[in-house]
Amino acid sequence: MTPHRAPGLLTPRRRVLAATGLCGLLLASCTIPLPNIPGLPRGGPTAPGPRVSDAPPAAPLQVGSNFIVKAVEKVGPAVVRIDTVKRVINPLGGLFGGGPSIQQQQGQGSGFITRSDGVILTNAHVVEGANEVSVTLPDGRSFNGKVLGADPLTDIAVVRVVAQKLPVAPLGDSSQVRPGEWAIAIGNPLGLDNTVTAGIISAIQRTNAIGEGQRVPYIQTDAAVNPGNSGGPLINDRGQVIGVNTAIRQAPGAGLSFAIPINLGKQIAAQILEKGRASHPYIGVRLQALTPRLAREINATSSECRLPEIDGVVVVEVLKDSPAAKAGLKPCDLIETVGGKAVKNPSEVQVAVDQGKVGQPLSISIKRGNSSRSISLEPAELRSSE
Repeated sequence: MTPHRAPGLLTPRRRVLAATGLCGLLLASCTIPLPNIPGLPRGGPTAPGPRVSDAPPAAPLQVGSNFIVKAVEKVGPAVVRIDTVKRVINPLGGLFGGGPSIQQQQGQGSGFITRSDGVILTNAHVVEGANEVSVTLPDGRSFNGKVLGADPLTDIAVVRVVAQKLPVAPLGDSSQVRPGEWAIAIGNPLGLDNTVTAGIISAIQRTNAIGEGQRVPYIQTDAAVNPGNSGGPLINDRGQVIGVNTAIRQAPGAGLSFAIPINLGKQIAAQILEKGRASHPYIGVRLQALTPRLAREINATSSECRLPEIDGVVVVEVLKDSPAAKAGLKPCDLIETVGGKAVKNPSEVQVAVDQGKVGQPLSISIKRGNSSRSISLEPAELRSSE
């Protein structure tokens, strides 16, 4: 049975610990006699043990301003909330109590101002099909927005508001981004305006982050991003926009987010501002990721292709009258480089092709059978149905 102690009475062990704590609070040099208490380590010199580390002493941390605060203060005023209204036809409208014939769907996302005269970058999926767009600044001002253009392939859109002398988010250089650097996301996740989260750059050049068919070398980060962050900026520790937050992949207990590199965002936005749409090169091939196992299966079942048992990209189909067909590309060709850049999967081929220009020569090196060769073709303009 545990003996009862009256409140306020301290055991010998507690008296020692209390005295030690008081010494620490006073920031003074204290000498506390330790009674012989069973279980309490005795003081005194200890024999030197083996050296665990030979690293030099670390320099003390410098007390100063928080760089995340400074970065957010620099970009935050230019981060906006985008509210949309989309009108859709209700097929059961007016029938059997099915509601109105036209229904309104509301959406919300983020964006950031890149020009003081009202040019805003956001995601294409944020404003897709919107009949009404409103833009709200952190200072409470609200404007009607007009979608100047949107590019579903890269998920970039440009919105314009009628205003002058707006705060502007400085744009950085996403080609200089490296894994391990700080990443700060600003946006309006889950309807919570002006939310800031921070993490690091987890990876770059994620061409297969959210499925095949993308033409974006995504920046991957572990900064928390949720629905409503879409279209908002990903910034570095210097307060520069390095990406446009666009997608998340979630798993139990974890999540990853992906951003469109700002260099690509600037390129697409410039095309939209100039022509009202984005331009994408097209060569006209259907591709398949090749693995040693797949190569063995193809070699065993087909007499048309003899493929090396390696990882790579194989041409499955060449569309008739396409730039690839005119240049002589054939099914079973292995694509090794595009525009001088090595490619390892179909998404990397698409990204490399997209970095070319319509009507200008693009070099592609291939392996056909046991021989390697280089061909030159001129990409055509990608149409929406291609």
